[in-house]
Amino acid sequence: MSRRVRRRVVKRGKEKVDIPEVDENLMLPEEGVVDWTKLPDDTVIQIFLCLNYRDRAALSSTCRTWWALGRSSCLWQALDVRAHKFDSAAASSLASRCGDLQKLRFRGPESAEAIINLQAKHLREVSGDGCRKMTDATICVLAARHQELQCLQIGPDYCEKITSDAVKAIAICCPQLQKLRLSIHEVEADAINALAMHCQSLTDVGFIDCRKVDEAALGNVESVRFLSVAGTTNIRWDSAVQHWNKLPNLIGLDVSRTDIGPSAVSRLFSSSSSLKLLCSLSCPALEGDAAFASNNNHKGKVLLTVFTDILKGVGSLFGDTPRSDRDIFVHRSNSIKDKTLNEILNWLEWNLSNSLLRVSESNPSGLDKFWLEQGTGLLLNFMQSSQEEVQERAATALATFIVVDDENASIDIGRAEAVMQDSGISLLLNLARSWREGLQSEAAKAIANLSVNAKVAKAVADEGGIDILTNLARSVNRLVAEEAAGGLWNLSVGEEHKGAIAKSGGVKALVELIFKWSRTSGGEGVLERAAGALANLAADEKCSIEVATMGGVHALVMLARNCKIEGVQEQAARALANLAAHGDSNNNNAAVGQEIGALEALVQLTNSPHDGVKQEAAGALWNLSFDDRNREAIAAAGGVAALVALAHSCSNASHGLQERAAGALWGLSVSETNSIAIGREGGIAPLIALARSNSEDVHETAAGALWNLAFNPGNALRIVEEGGVQALVWLCSNSASKMACFMSALALAYMFDGRMDEIAQIVSLSEGPSKSGNLDGPRRMALRHIDSFLKTFSDPQAFSAAAASSGPAALAQVTESVRIPEAGHLRCSGCEIGRFVTMLRNPSPTLKSCAAFALLQFSIPGCRHALHHVSLLHNAGAPRVLRVAAAATGAPLEAKIFARIVLRNLEQHQNQHQAE
Repeated sequence: MSRRVRRRVVKRGKEKVDIPEVDENLMLPEEGVVDWTKLPDDTVIQIFLCLNYRDRAALSSTCRTWWALGRSSCLWQALDVRAHKFDSAAASSLASRCGDLQKLRFRGPESAEAIINLQAKHLREVSGDGCRKMTDATICVLAARHQELQCLQIGPDYCEKITSDAVKAIAICCPQLQKLRLSIHEVEADAINALAMHCQSLTDVGFIDCRKVDEAALGNVESVRFLSVAGTTNIRWDSAVQHWNKLPNLIGLDVSRTDIGPSAVSRLFSSSSSLKLLCSLSCPALEGDAAFASNNNHKGKVLLTVFTDILKGVGSLFGDTPRSDRDIFVHRSNSIKDKTLNEILNWLEWNLSNSLLRVSESNPSGLDKFWLEQGTGLLLNFMQSSQEEVQERAATALATFIVVDDENASIDIGRAEAVMQDSGISLLLNLARSWREGLQSEAAKAIANLSVNAKVAKAVADEGGIDILTNLARSVNRLVAEEAAGGLWNLSVGEEHKGAIAKSGGVKALVELIFKWSRTSGGEGVLERAAGALANLAADEKCSIEVATMGGVHALVMLARNCKIEGVQEQAARALANLAAHGDSNNNNAAVGQEIGALEALVQLTNSPHDGVKQEAAGALWNLSFDDRNREAIAAAGGVAALVALAHSCSNASHGLQERAAGALWGLSVSETNSIAIGREGGIAPLIALARSNSEDVHETAAGALWNLAFNPGNALRIVEEGGVQALVWLCSNSASKMACFMSALALAYMFDGRMDEIAQIVSLSEGPSKSGNLDGPRRMALRHIDSFLKTFSDPQAFSAAAASSGPAALAQVTESVRIPEAGHLRCSGCEIGRFVTMLRNPSPTLKSCAAFALLQFSIPGCRHALHHVSLLHNAGAPRVLRVAAAATGAPLEAKIFARIVLRNLEQHQNQHQAE
């Protein structure tokens, strides 16, 4: 592969990169195929530089030559293992490549302990996070084995087990140290004095979010140029001013998130000859002093705080140099030649981005104006930094500061739109395209959170964000895949984005995530987000087919069966519920029911200790019960007992859980066998209790279940005995839901059409007087309220016109005035239609009217199940009975007109059928 090529050198930041010129012999042949093995070595290395570590390893395995090139030292000068399991074995496997490793980023104490196995003797920079449990011993070994360290950063998590002893070890072992940033419990005087004595090149010190730091000892570190005590408590400011103003080289001081007051700031500015700028973001004592806030005279010093123009203040450091304050951080690499100014800006970027992230996490009140006018712009500036850590932190802060309520996915609309209006979406998507996985995950997190807002979600989609997130969802990096799946989850809320996600391959990527991460530990976040996104997509009919086609049913059932994590269970059950919701348009409902273990898993989830899981599982069983085979299989899997128990337990639960528990029993009770089983299991009492809910949705499902149950005379009697008549009467008269009133009236009509009387007599003879007692009182009450319900639909003018004329227009006017649109979704069996037809012959005028009213609702042309009901009406001989009812002289006017309308509906269906 060695080829003689001419080279030219171009600058990329501070590095010089050799770029080979393209040899004419490397042009693609006519068939468009290139022999990659003939690429110049330098070109291959440049390709490797643009890849993450996994992809480099994959390419290295292509051939022996690439394997050798993959070990080139220039590829292994920096290593980021935060997203990987980095233990002693992994470190040992990389040791042969890391002889020249200079920069390392890791996460967690286990990774820190494994670093020595890299045998990277020339390591210069080490940065670790997630090290809350790291100990002195680990730090001491790390320092002792890497004596050429120039930069050590451990944080931002507070390291509760690291003490001043570790700081002393660092000072003694690492004399070349230039930058030290720690977040530990306490930094005592002897540790700081050790730094002053042994680390003569130490210019950047950060004791951030510490509990206590010895102020006097810090005054001995004369080499320090940049000092940060941001977030550090218990600082004695009189002592700090007294000793820090004598530091001869101190240029920048960060006291953000401390209790520093105006007096200390003024004394520092007046007494320190070298100090140029002081950062004091989120310092309540300063911000609460109106006089100090309005004072802009700091004797040439720069104060950066929430009440100053931060970018203008930074720009003032440049004197008369032409500049744009708004872009001071973005374009400085090409325009600023002063090394000191660049160092100041690097330090400012790191510290300001860190403070903005910390402030966004605590989200104190009173900062809305700051975030809108300055904070957002600063973060967008920092996202374009040359420092990867700053970029990551800025993206994380953007993801954080917009969140108002994490539990309910609520964000601050003003802040979110401020990000969008300032080209923030483009910047985030550019970061998400990076090969650096840390940037990918943090950018994807910000995109996900911002996409909760519909306007931002549209902007993300318009700028190609869906394709980017879909690609990231395929990442082998867990953190990247998790945040990308979260982004697709939020975007999939919008109906307009569902098709685009499916088109981009998002459904397949999400299903594959479930199969991949369900086999490993630690992937719960990925699984929850992937299942949540699939649940949203499954709500769309076309996308639901795509989910099933890509193996989504099996994947989701596998989660419901095997995963023990609440969030994953909830989203998997919700996804299955949505897949089963399109029973009339595809086969997904049956497919879910036929998947091995699906129904058993959902029945089991109704016993979960978590309401959200129970709610979604019950919702899935409700939807699945619309399929005849599923309905019986659910009962066979113990669904009746489980759902009755759920209905009993949810009297004080959320309305959503109550609705679905009653709805699932409603669905199961369509089967007479299940209906009888529900009654015997004690399901009537909890449904009556739910009927008294103050939620219209619960009214409907409870009334629907009781309507089905009342079809059986034995259940009807149980309803009377349990006080259900009063509950149904109340629903019939008081519910704001017309559907709940309608089904309550039908349940009462079933109960008192005469069939229950025979059962009541048998029970009375065999068991003695029962709770039902005399049925005459409940019957009169029920019929009175049925009649009142029907009269709410009475339009005297329309009824008079219909009575005087049999013309279609008059009947159509009545139909329109009495129609309950939602009733068209109800599907009755032949037995139920036959019962209403029989009820037309009942001597009770109220029951006649109720039966005719019900048949009117079920036969209106254009309704979902009208054709089905018309067929059943003909099978039951309804036309003759309807004609009799329409002509009966003693029948109520309403009953006669309703009967005529049903006849008219039958004629219309017949005429339509003949025309076809």
